[in-house]
Amino acid sequence: MTTHHLDTPFSNKTIKQLQAGDIVFFSGTLFGLRDLTQIYMFDQNNKPPVSLEGMPCIHTAPSLRKVGDKWEKICIGTTTSTRMERFTPELIGEYGVKAIIGKGGLYEGSLEAMKKYGAVYLAIVGGSAALETDQIEEVEDVYWEHLHPEALYKFRVKDFGPLTVAMDSHGNNLYDDVKEETRKRLPKIYHQLGISE
Repeated sequence: MTTHHLDTPFSNKTIKQLQAGDIVFFSGTLFGLRDLTQIYMFDQNNKPPVSLEGMPCIHTAPSLRKVGDKWEKICIGTTTSTRMERFTPELIGEYGVKAIIGKGGLYEGSLEAMKKYGAVYLAIVGGSAALETDQIEEVEDVYWEHLHPEALYKFRVKDFGPLTVAMDSHGNNLYDDVKEETRKRLPKIYHQLGISE
């Protein structure tokens, strides 16, 4: 396990260096999006008004308030990623996103896109919204404001993490590893509990 301190945008070389189980902190730009954002992008054919090439995207619907022309953070947490599986391969392949940040992982289609185009899934610990909010220095822009709180957000972050590389560009998937280890241990656990499989 290696700890990486990175800056955005992420290069292909950087992504290839990341291995499942590694820890990542990064500084720079982070884009926030969620279900409705991607429905607007992919189902309703609206291209983002800003480049996502080489960037990380976090699954979030942040609590923000607008004061004049500026958006101020209140609480910015992370949501479960699996609902957004159908959008992820295209997000990576068409728009060049290099890292997806969320909870719970993604499925095989996304893993294949990560292998093909060079991207990773970075898992964040559930319940860490206070830390995330503190590590986001500024809400730099909000695109498609009419979708708020599921607009497209541009954040500036400092030492954002720790994030675990849960799915890497080499096809490794920590979620599958955990499932396999659980499957191996179940017979012994059943036996100890006096339960037949």
